[in-house]
Order: sequence, then structure tokens, then C-alpha cells
Amino acid sequence: MRADKILANMGYGSRKEVKKLLKKGGFSVNGETVKDGKVHVDPDKDMLEVFGERLEYKQFIYLMMNKPQGYVSATEDLKESAVTEILEAEDALYNPFPVGRLDKDTTGLLLLSNDGKLAHKLTSPKKKVDKTYLVHLDSPVSEEDIDSLEKGVTLDDGYVTRPAKVERIEGKEADTVRITIHEGKFHQVKRMFQTRGKKVIRLKRERIGPLYLDETLDLGTYRELTEDELQNLINST
Repeated sequence: MRADKILANMGYGSRKEVKKLLKKGGFSVNGETVKDGKVHVDPDKDMLEVFGERLEYKQFIYLMMNKPQGYVSATEDLKESAVTEILEAEDALYNPFPVGRLDKDTTGLLLLSNDGKLAHKLTSPKKKVDKTYLVHLDSPVSEEDIDSLEKGVTLDDGYVTRPAKVERIEGKEADTVRITIHEGKFHQVKRMFQTRGKKVIRLKRERIGPLYLDETLDLGTYRELTEDELQNLINST
């Protein structure tokens, strides 16, 4: 792979910025300075360094975050705190973005990646990727409510949702349920329950396709996906 391509993929700037870095002699391969961005190197075999620091090359990054309340699912926002502000510098270098979105006050599983192809597959309505949420409501859910949601409801803008799956949770009150949908309309879960005259008090996403939230992650923390988790995600699309 070309040296300038590797540096750009690793978040070292635009083509112009990478060219400046190379001209300054900031990039070396196996101990030798490389100033020509057209030079091809093998990131799997060669030792790469940027200003003396070892560069572990990887094209894509896949992060599982337990999103806290108060953050918007965006790379940046002029008014609100964005989830990318939680990332450490070494992860932010890859410029990952939220795959899908969670509302500002919704917590739970959020995938961040710079793999656009996988992100598109996971969020495309055609793929029908399941998303499961734990929902706390202001009033009990009746069998009639469940039946209606599982058949599909008409939202306030006239959109008819696809059938959902609603489960009661053993040991929980009737105002707490688990719902699985495979769409991603704006505030969809909240608006679905609004059609039944109910208000969502708390909302937490637990699953995207085969990927489940690691419950050992505290709110506002994250980790990279394991190889098994990533492969399962890829296979599911």
C-alpha cells in the first residue's frame, strides 16, 4: 500500500497534510526515512514509525460503546456533546462514526466504526437487522398493546411500522418490556408507544443483530469488538 494512503487511513490528515509530514521526514519504514508518498510498503510485515513512534496499522476500527445520556450520536455537534468526544485520541485518529443513532437521552449499545460498507449494511432497511431495546414506560403494557405493536402501528407522520416483537420480562413490572424492531426511524420506539398512549421513561438498546451490549461496560466506556463479534456482524449482513 502507498505510504500516503496508509497515513491518511490512520488519520494523519488530508493529502496535503500527509505530504507535509513526509517532507519533514516524519515517516520511516524499517528504520529508513520515506519522503515519497508513492512508495509502497507492507503494513503487515514492515516496521512503520511516525516521528519515532511505532505505527500499528489497521484500516478499520470497530468500537462497542455503552452510550450514556446527554450525548448525541454524531461525530460533532455545535450545541451538544457528541459521542466521539468520549473516545481516546488513539481511537479518534481513525475518525469512527456512529453506526445508526441513539437519541440523546437513550443509553446502551452504540457501534462506532470507519467501515462505511459495513455501516451501510447494518443500517439499510433492506437488510432488516434486528435492534432490541429495554423500555421503561409510564404505565403498564396490556396484551392489547403488545398485539397492536406486533402487528405494526401507524406513527404520527403516517408511516406504518413493520411488525415488532414485544416481550414481557420475568421479575419486572408490567411497565417494563423488551421490544425488537428492524427499522430506524426518528424516535421510533418512543413514537410507537405513543400510539398506545404511553410515554417512554427510559430507553436502552441491548442488541444490534448478533451483537449484544457487554454489560460489564460502564456507561460512557467502550472497547473494540472481538474477532468473533466482528465476524458474526459481517456474516449477519
